[in-house]
Amino acid sequence: MENEGATQVPNERPRPRWAREKVMPRINSRTLTTAAEDLRARALGKLPTVAAVPLMIVYRNVRWAAERRANVEFLRRPTRHATFSQRLALVLRTYLISCAVECAHRQEEVLPVIGKILSLGEEVAGCIVEAGSYKGGSAAKFSVAAALAKRKLVIFDSFQGIPQNEEEHQTSIFGEAVGFGGGFYRGGLAEVRANVARYGCLDACEFVKGWFEETMPRFAHPVAVAYLDVDLASSTRTCLRYLYPLLSRGGMLASQDGHLPLVLAVFDDNSFWRDELGEEKPAIEGYGTRKLISIVKQ
Repeated sequence: MENEGATQVPNERPRPRWAREKVMPRINSRTLTTAAEDLRARALGKLPTVAAVPLMIVYRNVRWAAERRANVEFLRRPTRHATFSQRLALVLRTYLISCAVECAHRQEEVLPVIGKILSLGEEVAGCIVEAGSYKGGSAAKFSVAAALAKRKLVIFDSFQGIPQNEEEHQTSIFGEAVGFGGGFYRGGLAEVRANVARYGCLDACEFVKGWFEETMPRFAHPVAVAYLDVDLASSTRTCLRYLYPLLSRGGMLASQDGHLPLVLAVFDDNSFWRDELGEEKPAIEGYGTRKLISIVKQ
């Protein structure tokens, strides 16, 4: 017979080792990374979203001042297509997406682009283009903004990861080791579509599957905002060659690869701009100081 005085706790979760042994874990970059990945996994079903998202917001805004400033600036600056309440809801939604989908960016690398989309006037014609979508996290975020601005989001990706290449990326401008082998950052089309459908606005999206040098030459629509997350200098050159001529005046082309010296060399190549694009190199905001760099076409 069971002990009537004993308290039964149904489905009690086992306590972690440090709690059983009364030894606090050592906190370092590895444990923080593990905790972040665990948080993302829990957000997919084990930990309620109402708990996961606030934890991510607090953690990331305390750890990264640039992310905190990006959030404040996005909320502070009025936009044509979104009220303050809508912008606040969009910030929360971006964190939900980052919590649920593996993303290779932070707020300061997408919110300025979202802000530009939401500020587009009728005089800036064209669609929104994303080159390189990984798992679809940024596409989901941009799709919400595109829907609010009543623009189409066109997503270019091989959906096979980074192409085979011989580019020798060694360190970023921040001194971090970097490298991009073939197949890195792969997200299949079905996975990307599912993530956009679940967290973004699939109806606003068009997917173009294939290598950039094969698909972009056939694309001929005006572009209001283009966002490049392609990692390779060769891919950056291809995107600039085919997308920049389509960029409307007043439109923006942004790259979140501004921390990569080989990519920066492409943007800084005067002969490339003159010989292949037929104009002088434009002003590049953020060049050499941050990951997100951008050009507003004059």
